[in-house]
Amino acid sequence: MLHDNLHKMVDDPPKMAADTALRRVKIIELHEMDMRRFLVSSCCLSFFVRGSIYPSNLVKTRLQVQKGTSLYFGTWDAFKKIFRYEGIRGFYKGFFVSIFGIVGEQSYIISYEFTRRACRNFNNTMRSFIAGGSASLVSQTIRVPLDVITQRLMLLGQTADGTATVKKVGFQDMVSIMREIHIRHGLGGFYRGYLASLMTNVPNSALFWPFYHFYTERIANILNSTIGVIPPMIVIQACTAPVAACSSAVLTNPMDTVRTRLQVTGERSIPAAFSQLIKEEGARGLTKGLTARLLSTVPNSFVIMIGYETIKKFSKKEDT
Repeated sequence: MLHDNLHKMVDDPPKMAADTALRRVKIIELHEMDMRRFLVSSCCLSFFVRGSIYPSNLVKTRLQVQKGTSLYFGTWDAFKKIFRYEGIRGFYKGFFVSIFGIVGEQSYIISYEFTRRACRNFNNTMRSFIAGGSASLVSQTIRVPLDVITQRLMLLGQTADGTATVKKVGFQDMVSIMREIHIRHGLGGFYRGYLASLMTNVPNSALFWPFYHFYTERIANILNSTIGVIPPMIVIQACTAPVAACSSAVLTNPMDTVRTRLQVTGERSIPAAFSQLIKEEGARGLTKGLTARLLSTVPNSFVIMIGYETIKKFSKKEDT
C-alpha cells in the first residue's frame, strides 16, 4: 500500500525550476523513479554504510566525551588502545541498537525527495537547502533516542587507563541503560540533547546538499571549458561528495561536540555544556573529535553518495 500511495503522489511530473534546464549535471527527481526499487535498495545501502563507519563514530564519541586527554591522546591513540584492549568487537559496541537507525535514514531519504518536489519552483540551491534541513529534522526525531542509548553502550566498561572491563555488549546491557535513563530522567531522557542534535545535524544536512550540487556542477563546467571533456558523472560525484561533507562537518563540529556531551555526560543545557567545554579545553575544545569525524565523514559521504546516485539511476523508470 505504501508503494501504491507513493506512486500516486509522484506520477505527475512536477514543473521544474528554470535553472534545472541549464544544469550540466542531471539530477534524477522523485517522479522519475520506481519507488519500490528505490526504497529496498536504499535500505541495503544504509546497513552497509552503518557497518563501515561505526568504528569511527565510536572513536569520535569517546574523544568528545573524555576530559582533556584522560583516556586517549588523539584519534590514532584511541584506535590503537581500543583494538589492543577490546579487540575488533570493541569497535562495534552498541551496533545492534544502531541498526534500528535505518528507519530514520529511510525517513531522511523520503523526506528529502518529497521536500525537493514540493519546492520545485525554487532554484536548485534553495531546494537542496530546504530539503536537506527538513529531512534531517524528521530523521533526528527518530534517531536521537537510539543515539542516546548507542553512545552509552559505546562507553560501557571503560577505565581510567583506556582499558575495558566490559568487552562484550548484549541485550541486557541495553535494557539496563534504558532503565537507568528512564529512572533518572523519565521519557525525556531519551531525547536528551535533541535540540543540540537539531542544531548540529539540520544545518549540516542543509549545507551539505547545496555544497554537493555546487561542487559537482562547478567541476563539470571547469573540465568542459578547459579540456572539453567531462568524465563520467559518477567520478565527479565521487570527488565532490567528500569535499561537500568536509565543508559542512567543519562548520558544525563545535555543536556536534556539545551535543555528544549533553547526551552522554548529563550536562543540564547547551550553554552549560558549551561553557564547561571551553573551561576544560579552551577554544581547541571546539575541534575535539574533528579528525575522527572527518575519518567517518569522508568515506561515509563517498559511499553514500556513490550508492545514492547509483540507486537513483537503477530505480529510474524506463519511460523517463
